[in-house]
Amino acid sequence: MANELTVEQEIQLVVFDLYNEEFAFEITQVREIIKPPSITKLPHASDYIEGVTNIRGEIIPVISLRKRFSVPETENTSETRVIIVDIENACVGFVVDAVTEVMRVPQSAIEPPPRSVAGLRAEYLKGVGKVGDRLIILLEVGKILTSEEQIELKNLESIQTEAASTRETE
Repeated sequence: MANELTVEQEIQLVVFDLYNEEFAFEITQVREIIKPPSITKLPHASDYIEGVTNIRGEIIPVISLRKRFSVPETENTSETRVIIVDIENACVGFVVDAVTEVMRVPQSAIEPPPRSVAGLRAEYLKGVGKVGDRLIILLEVGKILTSEEQIELKNLESIQTEAASTRETE
């Protein structure tokens, strides 16, 4: 029984690149990782919202993390991916430069977030993982979008769903 207590807790992270920095989401929050799908632009949406996409019949908003974090835009490359995550019982896709790996990190290697890292405010941050000489910025999925922004996404989804069902009945 004593041996079980000495086993260190680990978390699994999906590590991705964004603007030459390494970030991660906890794997438990990630539903899937896909190549950028076709995205339908939406009028009157915030600038960081790329639009919505249909993944297996589900309308999912897609957000550019570069725009959300106010870093310079780049063209999509063959490495660009969309990470589909669960936020408040809804799915959202985040466009990232590249997904590099899935790794296990000891809980003790995750430090509380400083006030800002890589220009990001602390509310986005869950912690910073120290892995060898690497610093991996662990993002808090539920805090990347404010409550108002999450409501905006839900409204956009419902508008898009209503438009799709109207087209089907015509």
